[in-house]
Amino acid sequence: MGKALRALHDELAKRPETAHAKKRSAGATAPAAPPEVQDEALLLHRLYAGVEPLDRSRGRIPRQPVERSAAAERAAKRGADDSRTEADAVQEHLRTLVEGGARFEVADDGHRVEGRRVDVPMDIVRTLRRGRFPVDARLDLHGMSVQEARAQVELFLRTMRARGERCVLIIHGKGEHSPLGIGLLRGEISAWLSQGTSSAHVAAFATAQNDDGGEGAVYVLIRR
Repeated sequence: MGKALRALHDELAKRPETAHAKKRSAGATAPAAPPEVQDEALLLHRLYAGVEPLDRSRGRIPRQPVERSAAAERAAKRGADDSRTEADAVQEHLRTLVEGGARFEVADDGHRVEGRRVDVPMDIVRTLRRGRFPVDARLDLHGMSVQEARAQVELFLRTMRARGERCVLIIHGKGEHSPLGIGLLRGEISAWLSQGTSSAHVAAFATAQNDDGGEGAVYVLIRR
């Protein structure tokens, strides 16, 4: 009997401890995060506070046009003009090489001048020198600057060649009314006809007869 009571007493003593243990187990919570993890989470929260994702449905922001000053515009225009001038000069040089690549023989005694392509017979030059070819058209360069005259000579010869003309007369003057009495155009004309772009249209040239202007003009035989 004493053993039975003692056993019952021991059993009742164990039950409160078990219940208390279960109660503590049920109310237990997960261990708290270390302080370092809590600090990092707080920092990230502060960094991204107020940040909103981009609305990609609106597309990209259009680039605003850059305004250029008037000086920059003028500089750009000058650069473009210079590029075009350089390109035109190259094209002109290439055209001269292709169309007017033949070598010229030129003679100038200070009064009369004549020249021919090396493939043009001398008897044709003599006929031209004597004024035996009918003159189909004339160009008077009086009053023109050197640059203007050069451009007009090239245009004139190109036009006459396209029309199928054979012989023309270019009046360059004797320079009697020029400073110091020096004929600037007379000194340039043979170079234009034998070396410049005009040479592409020229077969031969010679100082004109007196009736056609003498030393102030030149016959030009145009290439076929």
